[in-house]
Amino acid sequence: MHKLLDILASGVHDAKNQLFIAESLIAAAEAKYGMTMSEARYAIEAAGNRLSRTLAAYGVLRHDATLAVTPVLVADLCEEVVLAQKNHLTGENIELTVDCQVFDEWPLDRDLVTDMLNNAVQNAGRFARSQIRLSAQEQGGWLLLSVEDDGSGFSALPPEQGTGLMVASRLAELHARKGLQGSLHLSNGGSLGGARFELRLP
Repeated sequence: MHKLLDILASGVHDAKNQLFIAESLIAAAEAKYGMTMSEARYAIEAAGNRLSRTLAAYGVLRHDATLAVTPVLVADLCEEVVLAQKNHLTGENIELTVDCQVFDEWPLDRDLVTDMLNNAVQNAGRFARSQIRLSAQEQGGWLLLSVEDDGSGFSALPPEQGTGLMVASRLAELHARKGLQGSLHLSNGGSLGGARFELRLP
């Protein structure tokens, strides 16, 4: 597992370097041609932030560090994801809605959970026809965070085989409280008819 994480971390560092080069080329083009490429800059910034959080996840998994668990307002967490994803999805004619039924704080690692949800929404955006829903609810002492889309659902390939999902699943498990561990579940047939990503945290 550690060898795999080292390979992934090396790839992430390389990708961040390429983003830096791309940003420099955009800045040069803007200066030369007097144009504004704010969407491209936004995409690069979002990708850079994503990679930085991926490296943070690597640090947790590789070095067995503890999570930065603090009480977090779930509604604020959901709103942060919406703000990060809505512009891009709107450009793709996909509506992102939120159904947050948890109004209290919940102990979790905000950066890592936000990154998992952002990634889930981005993945849903690749397959959704026109709708994605992010929801949060409390069920039997668990916090359930889910992302659903109206696409065709997962293919026959077991989604657990994805490296990114393996890492996300492990990060979910590291959220432990009162003898319980978090978990990640993927399924078809969500409320919008497509795939469903569900993160359960104790």
